[in-house]
Amino acid sequence: MRLYLRAVVFGLVVLVLLAVPLVAILARSYFLAPTAQPAKAQPIAFPHTLHAGTLGIDCTFCHRDATTQAFAGLPALQQCMFCHKVIPVAGRAPLATLVNSFNTNTPVDWNRVHQLPEHVHFVHATHINAGIQCSTCHGDVATMQTVSQFRDLRMGDCISCHREYGARTDCSVCHY
Repeated sequence: MRLYLRAVVFGLVVLVLLAVPLVAILARSYFLAPTAQPAKAQPIAFPHTLHAGTLGIDCTFCHRDATTQAFAGLPALQQCMFCHKVIPVAGRAPLATLVNSFNTNTPVDWNRVHQLPEHVHFVHATHINAGIQCSTCHGDVATMQTVSQFRDLRMGDCISCHREYGARTDCSVCHY
């Protein structure tokens, strides 16, 4: 009887020890999913409302890699300076910071806004070239004072979208 009790206790201890990491992984992937992360302040208050809204600049003008690469990318400071080398910086602290970064060859350390789980491979080019509008996933950034994550971007959200647009839903589409 004692031997049986020891085996049961040992088995329960092993199950608990194996369950703790599994529960932690599941909790992180659901409860602490990227959508639960608060938006981080940016080093420069970039006005999407001005650039995308008032001026009507298309997303892919600045995020040029979106049509050809997995990541949409951020514009190089040289691209920003196409226009901003002739726009006065007086009284515009964010613009002065941008120009100073360009003049000192110091990159701007932007914080990622839209987060996906690390095990997901999302290719912007595939979606853009299929005719999906940026606002489908990112919302209408032209009207956002502070750009924040617009959609859930967890697996159920992506699968629903794939079904809506008639795209493949097998695991290897996003997990490889």
